[in-house]
Amino acid sequence: MSEAISQLDPAVRRFLEEPGRFGVLATVNPDGTPHQCVVWYRLTDGGLLLNSAEGRRWPTNLRRDPRASLLVEDAYRYVVVRGDVAVIDDREQTQADIAGLARLYHRDDPDAAERLIREVFGTQQRVSFLLRPRSVGVHQD
Repeated sequence: MSEAISQLDPAVRRFLEEPGRFGVLATVNPDGTPHQCVVWYRLTDGGLLLNSAEGRRWPTNLRRDPRASLLVEDAYRYVVVRGDVAVIDDREQTQADIAGLARLYHRDDPDAAERLIREVFGTQQRVSFLLRPRSVGVHQD
């Protein structure tokens, strides 16, 4: 069952769009074991946008096996988005994606965001992923 982001309950959208939330991404290692890491994300009309430097384990896992889940939590309230990713390799797009994420996550210090964009991210080979939901689970205790 596919669940379009645009069809999400408005309360779930607000939760996912709340500033400062991080996601815990789960991917599948080559031996079938799970791999988890904390990531920045941004909600888009097509899904959840993620970005990474090439060479890390989770992008390598997603290139091999596009299945993933992303958990976004606030104590005992959380949302889990499960689905498949689309890979975005276009350098201009991936640099724009990480710049947007840096500005979102460092909105309280725009100078730091611009420094990261210029001095760190701009020097890296980046990759973006669009996590398209197949299912969305919500826990609100």
